[in-house]
Amino acid sequence: MPIYTIEEGTFLVKLAREAVTKYIEESKEIPPPATEFKRLGEKSGVFVTIEKVRDGAKSLRGCIGYPLPRLPLIEATIDSAISAAVNDPRFPPLDAGELNDVVFEVSILTPPALLEPKEQKDCPRLIRVGRDGLIIEQGYYTGLLLPQVATEYGWDEETFLSQCCMKAGLPPDAWLTRGTKIYSFCAEVFAEERPKGKVVPLV
Repeated sequence: MPIYTIEEGTFLVKLAREAVTKYIEESKEIPPPATEFKRLGEKSGVFVTIEKVRDGAKSLRGCIGYPLPRLPLIEATIDSAISAAVNDPRFPPLDAGELNDVVFEVSILTPPALLEPKEQKDCPRLIRVGRDGLIIEQGYYTGLLLPQVATEYGWDEETFLSQCCMKAGLPPDAWLTRGTKIYSFCAEVFAEERPKGKVVPLV
């Protein structure tokens, strides 16, 4: 069952865009705004994804966030949005000329839960594509994939695990290695239908 309303999701997505616009155009970070949505002041994990839209197709432009509930949701959204725009090491910083060509997506995360299978090979049975996101940890290596990624690429559970391993910089079969920690989490996702457009729920 959804926890957050479309009004709350819309507030966060618009906040993400406003935070990035202010930072890029004026080099200023906006303060957390007052809101009637008291729940948004509670600590929560969150990721902000920015996608470029060209000829109807979307491509990743930045994605950064907080896997754990370390900050109030509003503050974490502002920080994650700015970081996704200018600090994602995979991409050059977003510039003002791109703001009309990107869509913003906010994923609100539940706290990660450690999977505890009897044997590592049973891990795929404990996750469900379309519902779960994954975090994989092995020593200093960590990788995270949001739930919607597996759905977008049509992965099954084993492929999802392998891709998360590779995101962590590990071999694709590292999830089978004893001692590898695998966590699952759920996310409620809200996104613009088009740049500066209506916000809709995705998951």
